[in-house]
Amino acid sequence: MTKKAQVVKPLSPRKIEYERVDRLLLDATNPRFASEAGKETQEDLVRVLWNEFAVDEVALSIAANGFFQEEPLFVVPQNLQDENELYVVVEGNRRLAAVLLLRDANLRQKVKAVNLPEISQEDIAKLDTLPVLKYSNREELWRHLGFRRINGSQPWDSFSKAMYVALLHDEHGIALDEIANSIGDRHATVERLYRGYKILQQAESMAGFKREDRIANKFFFSHLYTAVDQPEFQKFLGVEAERSLRANPVPKSRLGELRELMIWFYGSKAEKKLPLVQHQNPDLNILREVISEPRGLAALRAGYPLQRSHEISIGDERRFRNALVRAKEELQIADGTVTTGYAGEEDSYLLIQDIVTIVQSLTDRMNSKRTKQSSRQRRG
Repeated sequence: MTKKAQVVKPLSPRKIEYERVDRLLLDATNPRFASEAGKETQEDLVRVLWNEFAVDEVALSIAANGFFQEEPLFVVPQNLQDENELYVVVEGNRRLAAVLLLRDANLRQKVKAVNLPEISQEDIAKLDTLPVLKYSNREELWRHLGFRRINGSQPWDSFSKAMYVALLHDEHGIALDEIANSIGDRHATVERLYRGYKILQQAESMAGFKREDRIANKFFFSHLYTAVDQPEFQKFLGVEAERSLRANPVPKSRLGELRELMIWFYGSKAEKKLPLVQHQNPDLNILREVISEPRGLAALRAGYPLQRSHEISIGDERRFRNALVRAKEELQIADGTVTTGYAGEEDSYLLIQDIVTIVQSLTDRMNSKRTKQSSRQRRG
């Protein structure tokens, strides 16, 4: 059951304090790191930040200008019961990683940050403490950090946004419309992100899907949250738009379909299956049409390629008309460029003669059908 939405009061002003850098921790639960592998230790987190989040730009700025005291880190206690408390940096992980790398040559070697300058012992000493704003817990920070975190200098990807939305809604009981206002997104967008994230969670916990088994290096979360916002995919999974905004929205009877869909989106290294959706446009729309037609879905499940399954799903009547439309468009292009594009080549002339023969054959067969149809109508 969804928790009752809370009304969160605005944050009271905070005074900048200074905390020793060895008491500050990178945030392993930061949603931005959620799609990155290898974040078990602080060193792992530094490596992820260095490889994926342009820490070099920040480090070079700090090396040249020092740490801007007017831009504090936002921190919460790691453990409220510990007198010698360490603090987790909820906002400012790139800056903390940059400081850690500038202060420690061994760490630079371990994460291969070899293009950073060495700074003097005097400058290292200036980075012994960093400005921080301390908050009692993460919930207290959510309103202030919503828009700032997601729409900052490096905007979050859709999966990180979805994870953040789920954290606020599920753990802190914040209503989705209130989250939308906080992060500067439309309510419908926040709903799409949340629905996609809950279905992903169910796919991993109940349908046997594993993100690390996907084929592509990057996890394209947008395939999923875009699809499950559409009626055809919702019908395929047996979910309803409004009732899908909760945990485990896909009924147990459709978990097989959920796993199918995830494999079509992301493939499987273990099963040696490539994803059917190579590009969201047009592959996602094609898949949407295929699963809506029993004959197309049967073809897909029988192992036919996506395009061939689509041809089967739309039927010969639509395929015939589509082919005629495409042929007309291409011939109009040829007609418009014949003056400048044709220089008398024999092969092009023979090609158009073949086209004339095909057109005449099609016309004769279509006339024959029209004559028979008219005759039947007169007798009827």
